[in-house]
Amino acid sequence: MSKLFIVPTPIGNLKDITFRAIEVLKSVDLILAEDTRTTGKLLKHFEIATPSQSHHMHNEHRTIDQLIQKLKSGYSIALVSDAGTPAISDPGFLLSRACIEHDIEIECLPGATAFVPALVNSGLPNDKFVFEGFLPVKKGRQTRLKLLAEETRTIIFYESPHKLLKTLGHFCEYFGEERPVSVSRELTKLYEETIRGTAKEVLEYYTQKPPKGEIVIIVGGKK
Repeated sequence: MSKLFIVPTPIGNLKDITFRAIEVLKSVDLILAEDTRTTGKLLKHFEIATPSQSHHMHNEHRTIDQLIQKLKSGYSIALVSDAGTPAISDPGFLLSRACIEHDIEIECLPGATAFVPALVNSGLPNDKFVFEGFLPVKKGRQTRLKLLAEETRTIIFYESPHKLLKTLGHFCEYFGEERPVSVSRELTKLYEETIRGTAKEVLEYYTQKPPKGEIVIIVGGKK
């Protein structure tokens, strides 16, 4: 049956994959993986023999037409990222949009995504929030931070460990040193950690203890 399945994968703990996700990955004709080596470990662990091919930010523009033709010919395809839900700061949007344009059915399974546990763990208001993903590295960063300084909803960011101190410093500068911040890293893994405090306090903590692993930052909105 011609269909694109969007399949969330664990963000750390392999036990967090759903039974349904395993069933889909075993039943489809092809798995599109952000990194076939990373996904290969997951497939081997759950004894999934479905063939896979690379689908990442550097080649997704070139492979869309080929994948649409496969789907039109009757293929069922599962899209996964290295961790979490595809298209959330990962490849997936372009293929999903192309499927919709060509009337190809899409089914997105529920499952792991890093920002939900980080938001709930933060203790900050979660009835209304905005997901920003990764901030611009250079161009547009200052403009974005100035705009977000006025945001009243809780704000969610993704960040890499080597850029965390720079980003926390910018939060102190643009949002104010007293703005509440929660940093969660290595979620679901052995060394999972959540540090809460003001922007200044969290910056001081990670200045003393350089961070490792995947990071989600939750920032309280402007009062």
